[in-house]
Amino acid sequence: MPDAVVIGAGPNGLVAANLLADAGWSVEVLEAQDKPGGAVRHDRGVDPDYTSDLFSAFYPLAAASPVLARLNLEREGLTWSHAPKVLAHPLRDGRCAVLSRDLEETAASLDTFAVGDGDAWKQLREVWEALRSSILTALFTPFPPLRAGARLALQLRGAGGLRLARTMLLPVRRLGEEEFRGEGGRLLLAGNALHADLAPEAAGSGGFGWLMSMLGQTYGFPVPAGGSGALTSALVRRLARRGGIVRCGEEVTEVVVRGGRAVGVRTRDGEAVQARKAVLADVSAPALYGSLVGEQHLPGRLLRDLERFQWDFSTFKVDWALTGPVPWTCPEATQAGTVHLAEGMDALTRFAAQIAMGLVPDEPFALFGQMTTADPRRSPLGTESAWAYTHVPQRIRGDAGDDGLSGTWDARGQEAMANRVEAQVERYAPGFRDLIKARRILAPTSLEGLDANLRGGAINGGTTALHQQLTLRPIPGTGRPETPVPGLYLASASAHPGGGVHGAPGANAARAALRRRRIGALPKLQSRLTHGDRRGRR
Repeated sequence: MPDAVVIGAGPNGLVAANLLADAGWSVEVLEAQDKPGGAVRHDRGVDPDYTSDLFSAFYPLAAASPVLARLNLEREGLTWSHAPKVLAHPLRDGRCAVLSRDLEETAASLDTFAVGDGDAWKQLREVWEALRSSILTALFTPFPPLRAGARLALQLRGAGGLRLARTMLLPVRRLGEEEFRGEGGRLLLAGNALHADLAPEAAGSGGFGWLMSMLGQTYGFPVPAGGSGALTSALVRRLARRGGIVRCGEEVTEVVVRGGRAVGVRTRDGEAVQARKAVLADVSAPALYGSLVGEQHLPGRLLRDLERFQWDFSTFKVDWALTGPVPWTCPEATQAGTVHLAEGMDALTRFAAQIAMGLVPDEPFALFGQMTTADPRRSPLGTESAWAYTHVPQRIRGDAGDDGLSGTWDARGQEAMANRVEAQVERYAPGFRDLIKARRILAPTSLEGLDANLRGGAINGGTTALHQQLTLRPIPGTGRPETPVPGLYLASASAHPGGGVHGAPGANAARAALRRRRIGALPKLQSRLTHGDRRGRR
């Protein structure tokens, strides 16, 4: 019987398992899929000569994460690779906003849109550098982050705290208008905000766009050399060296609660796996509270609040094996690992508005990944392993385009949407389609089938909007990994601080479990000190 059972071998589950093993616990991880990794996996399913990331690909949050840094995964063979430029946002008139790890290059790019915007970017970066350590510590620790929060509050006070707080709460459209005269800086901020489900007019989208932009400026958007699954392999190897076990093809269907406490799990095959100390669930909050735990064990208020849980946008992804480099009309885009494709701020607003109305966008904002540019090992010399994803509504009411897409995502619908994404790429890279050797379509239903946590293709474990963050994540009054069932901890992106590959939800859950056991052990220790143990020692 292990000390802990972890449900799910995604990055958060594996981080949690590693931290528990570091503390001397025996750990067993049960994963429904036939391979570990969750949304951090790669394969050669598009073409045998091309490595393709199935889900996530670029990892600025992993590069910045103190959680992952403390695991020293480089000792397990993990290495990072960078494209020459972090990000490009080309426009059809030939202008291109570029984010580079070289601050002067970023600034020079923005000055081509409006003289002085480079200095404005540097000022945003100065704020970031002054607060970076405290922000990252607060972001990756349980809520409320008391020590880091207090330090950050003092720093904010000295930096004009209320004004800065206002800036971070601004919609990204307004933040861009206040900080930049030209469109370049505005596009970098807004495009990064739309990595999540935050429209340019959404409160807090400015802060998120600023955070992602500054992460890119400081750490880049690195990729694991050889494929995203290299990060997973490093976590699994590290866990194995500490005695932890990962069992794949083992779908958990129930958290067993006895005497008001989580004592283990049951798999689809009927196997009961007991846990001496804790069960940690790297699954979505709706899956944990709506399926795995019987409702008789949960407060009615939680179940009612769960009905209001909001998923983030659905995701539609296309992978390509290309016979040559993408023929961007803006040469700056050829060196970027990530390329944002939308014709200005208004196009981003239009895209987000169509999703808000339940419509499949007719000109989708596409995030385009050039993986061979970022890591030459991904495909043969002179070729490109590429992908693009875009967002669509969770509940589709209609199609803003002419294809009659309804959200059933049958073969016709998938082909039509993939063609729409390719048409968007062609607007900025004429001749792109001539380079396609093979492609793979991953519709929202496909993504969920490969990872049940990606409900309807949602990749962030729930909306990034302010009404479901901090103490409101996943429901009001929570914000921590503890659940109403003693011994059970939520360790997924549905918990604070949310989506992204950084390991914080898993780490927070592991620390909560360890802390609870230490607290629970105190009365026993005090009793032994007072009355002696069973062997008669005083």
